[in-house]
Amino acid sequence: MNTHKHARLTFARRLQMVQQLTFEGFSFSQAAAEHGVTAATARKWLARYLAGGESGLEDASSRPTRSPRSISPAKALLIVELRRRHLLQARIARAVGVSESTVSRVLARAGLSKLSDLKPVEPVQRYEHEAPGDLLHIDTKKLGRIERPGHRVTGDRRDSVNGAGWETLFVAVDDHARIAFTEMQPDEKAPQAVQFLRDAAAYYASLGVQLRGLLTDNGSAFRSRDFAAACKDLGIQHRFTRAYRPQTNGKAERFIQSALREWAYGWTYQNSRHRTAALASWMHHYNWHRPHSGIGNVAPITRLKASGHNVLTLHI
Repeated sequence: MNTHKHARLTFARRLQMVQQLTFEGFSFSQAAAEHGVTAATARKWLARYLAGGESGLEDASSRPTRSPRSISPAKALLIVELRRRHLLQARIARAVGVSESTVSRVLARAGLSKLSDLKPVEPVQRYEHEAPGDLLHIDTKKLGRIERPGHRVTGDRRDSVNGAGWETLFVAVDDHARIAFTEMQPDEKAPQAVQFLRDAAAYYASLGVQLRGLLTDNGSAFRSRDFAAACKDLGIQHRFTRAYRPQTNGKAERFIQSALREWAYGWTYQNSRHRTAALASWMHHYNWHRPHSGIGNVAPITRLKASGHNVLTLHI
């Protein structure tokens, strides 16, 4: 067992102390002073050594030898079995004859505190398209407008800002290369979604990437006729994620988490314009310099294959 972090004596020092007491003629006071403990402690360890030998000097468990209020293993297994039959904790407690807190404690240890824990874990389906442009993930994230630094930054409750409104971050992530493109828009309505799609297509085209596929959620902007017409005009096949399954668009969701942590919430901004201005430099860092764990800890831009339009030669 591990020695208690505040213990003055390790196993080796306990053994040395009892050997001094038994073979070297040390008194309890002398041995205690030598090892920085009391004479009573020296006497205690000598008694344990005489009773159990060297094994008596090892750390013992602090768990009591008898716990009258603990339940038997059979009852614990019964609690878990009844839970697997979708019984509520109160009913299990009455059926087994124990308190609800005991049932709660056993179910927590078994990882069955919630009825939803009984559902089988769906395996994670990971995929990656073979070439840049095969599939583009698009998603949005609402961000509160900044009029001035709020009380969470200044520490002064008088600096609270209410009712500043929202603006929307549109994000696009290439499934293969993970190269991202973003824009701030005043809202997430159809005209803004169409404009973002066209701007994203132009950006990826500047990198030599032709978009062929698109994946979005089922938001009204992406379901609009104008957005469908834009996809057709750009030669992009549009697909939708499954309802209530945001992980289907996981690459965009993961990018949003990184953007919020490292850009949107990572710094103090004086206003929304200041935050938007900082987005361009962070995006450059993300695409050109930041290692991405999902693609072998290389920057996304390195996954573009060398061609006659090799953007790697254009970087300064």
